[in-house]
Amino acid sequence: MASKHDGPTGWYRELEPGEKRTFWACFGGWMLDAMDVQIFSFVIPAIVAAFAITNANAGLIGTVTLLTSAFGGWFGGALSDRFGRVRTLQLTILWFAVFTFLCGFAQNYTQLFIFRALMGFGFGGEWAAGAVLMGEVIRAEHRGKAVGTVQSGWAIGWAIAALAATWFFSVLPQDTAWRALFWIGLLPAFLVFFVRRFVEEPKVFTATQSGLKAKGTTANFMEIFSPGMLRTTILTSLLATGAQGGYYAITTWLPTYLRTERKLTVLGTGGYLAVIIAGSFIGYLVGAYLADRIGRRANFILFAVCSVLTVFVYTQLPINDSMMLILGFPLGFFASGIFSGMGAFLTENFPTRVRGSGQGFAYNFGRGVAALNPFFVGLLSATLPLGQSIGIFAVIAYGILIVAALLLPETKGRVLTAEA
Repeated sequence: MASKHDGPTGWYRELEPGEKRTFWACFGGWMLDAMDVQIFSFVIPAIVAAFAITNANAGLIGTVTLLTSAFGGWFGGALSDRFGRVRTLQLTILWFAVFTFLCGFAQNYTQLFIFRALMGFGFGGEWAAGAVLMGEVIRAEHRGKAVGTVQSGWAIGWAIAALAATWFFSVLPQDTAWRALFWIGLLPAFLVFFVRRFVEEPKVFTATQSGLKAKGTTANFMEIFSPGMLRTTILTSLLATGAQGGYYAITTWLPTYLRTERKLTVLGTGGYLAVIIAGSFIGYLVGAYLADRIGRRANFILFAVCSVLTVFVYTQLPINDSMMLILGFPLGFFASGIFSGMGAFLTENFPTRVRGSGQGFAYNFGRGVAALNPFFVGLLSATLPLGQSIGIFAVIAYGILIVAALLLPETKGRVLTAEA
């Protein structure tokens, strides 16, 4: 069904009050989640200096955060099938906020490693609960646009982290600045009050729960590995692996690449990242629109191919700083826009009774495998330039995504049912 309102935001005006409240709760959660996650990329040089560690050690912190988020996402998805999407969303937001805050008090590498690993559980669970909540609440004709637009909150959270990092490292001693960045990570905890008061469980979920209760059964998260669902579980996991593998290879090390290989100052790095983040935000919005316009699969493939081309030019060719600044926009645009259709697509591929488990596992299995990329990029940078290391792993990841997208069905416009 086409939107009755003209303009790029016409679909939003058609949403009911409950849909809008859910939209803003999930938008805020994803935005603040991104802020807490992206803070780490800005403090890597300071942590390397403070704890006298190598790039590989720093990359391992990024890797363990993503690995634990993979388990947290699967666990959070399973919890959302059993106890509800909204309740799980509240718990996971509170969890990742508290452990990000504690990172600022780490006295050594081991403590930071542990706090960051624990933060990952909540980080992964928040996406699983929020994405399935959004996918079930928003009507089919607007699902891609709404869920994709929520993903754009990641760019805003990234921008907040970048602005905070630029300011803190400019006015505070380096060892105080990186701690202060982690301390502001407590802010997402306040979003829980809004979620608790204004967001309700999706009707399709409550109807499914009533049906399961009438039969005397409960959701079984292992059903996603049954013969009838295994192919879908494997392919959606590969799709998520490709998207996140490319993204994390780029974003985890990009600030360090700009400062160490391109020799930019803190303020200069912030300027380049501002262009990339602006491209990221627009990419999310355009990807969200295209997910409902040209379909989920075509959207994935288009953004993956363009990401490969842009990353290659950005990291492998001897371009000057002005060209890097210009190319930052498409780099952020394509690397981020590829995620816009992800939440809706995963929602539409799994039945309601195990949607949280399936969606949580697929996305976060991808995150877990992709978590190896920051570590391997750091490891490879010992023998190759950091830019080349980033490019190699990004190209491999996007190739995996394209193959998975070609093997999965198109689900644009699929109506979710309690019987599914």
